[in-house]
Amino acid sequence: MTVTAASLASVASRFALDGVVESVEPHGDGHINATYLVNAGYRRYVLQRINTTVFPDVEGLMRNIRLVTAFLRAKGCETLRIVPTRDGADYWRGESGAWRVYDCIEGTVSYNLVPNAGILREAGAAFGAFQNQLAGFKASQLTETIPHFHDTPDRFARFRAAVDVDVCGRADSCRGEIDFYMDRAGDCPVVTDALRNGGIPLRVTHNDTKLNNILMDAATGKSRAIIDLDTVMPGSLLYDFGDAIRTGASTALEDEPDVRKVHFSLDLFRAYTRGFVGAVRGSVTAREAELLPFGARLMTLECGMRFLTDYLCGDVYFATAYPEHNLVRTRTQIELVRQMEERDAAMRGVVDDVMGDGGEVPDEGVPPANGDAAGNAAVAGERAAGAMIGACAAGGNGTMPEDGTTGCAAACGDAA
Repeated sequence: MTVTAASLASVASRFALDGVVESVEPHGDGHINATYLVNAGYRRYVLQRINTTVFPDVEGLMRNIRLVTAFLRAKGCETLRIVPTRDGADYWRGESGAWRVYDCIEGTVSYNLVPNAGILREAGAAFGAFQNQLAGFKASQLTETIPHFHDTPDRFARFRAAVDVDVCGRADSCRGEIDFYMDRAGDCPVVTDALRNGGIPLRVTHNDTKLNNILMDAATGKSRAIIDLDTVMPGSLLYDFGDAIRTGASTALEDEPDVRKVHFSLDLFRAYTRGFVGAVRGSVTAREAELLPFGARLMTLECGMRFLTDYLCGDVYFATAYPEHNLVRTRTQIELVRQMEERDAAMRGVVDDVMGDGGEVPDEGVPPANGDAAGNAAVAGERAAGAMIGACAAGGNGTMPEDGTTGCAAACGDAA
């Protein structure tokens, strides 16, 4: 349903805003939830139309956010604040869809790209603090807003079925990539088995640990709040750490066609790990710490496998710009996994060092190069620009954590 300025103002007026709605304008660059900035006199709010195709259980979604933010607020943490409807509900549903409102968190910025290792270290500290602050929260009370999101054995089963069906006749064009994932089938159940048998604890996980989901103070550069809580679910700390490393420690874009430009930067891994471990050191278990490098590799393996599954299914899930786009994405992830495997001992050494020194980080500190010249050069050449968005950010930019719903059926299905 098309929305107009008048209809947006009408929707906003159904919430308990402190002031009269003066304007409602599109806000942010998200692809999933439609987001608007509401000006109400001296206060600003963020209005979102929830994508009910991606998140059909709006009640469960909003309950998750309400429980987690209430827990964080009780611990004195800055977090999102849901603005209730005039009837006291968390959201309002009408003919135009399901809507919610958050307070605008003023005086903050967020980055779309990693400008330097210092910012990545701060990002690690922010997501580590998020984990540590929620360590006492009973994760099992949360709803799975996207079932099987990081169930890697389930992802592998879908991948293998897609290979067997080969609905688009593409398997012969990517036999090397298929074999790469088949050879690593044994890695897939390591974390899910550890969760199942109690080897690692079930925790609250954010599941979309991109840099732009951290609001940093515009004046101090320190993190203030974690946003975009739509995918907060039960899971493992390793998922959040691993996915952040997958994106943050790579020197190339996810769809870089020249894999020679794809480098796993040990310097960036060290920076993020110092920030993250320094924050979670009080609650992380020995087994979780031991598995941190593996978590980074597993999340990279899983993501590439999903790209390849979608390629085999005919590109029905991830948006593509050309026929081989998902295959190109697969190859960047494979290259990262290979380099992580080669540097496993060095990654373990970084974690051991940080755990041993208490996770403390020198104030001056971009980590030393440690022989990572190729990675450092690529970082400088390709990721130097930190694109800051907004001076007012709130409920997340609605950017999809690379998941959603699809019409791809049967073996190629990738349920949201």
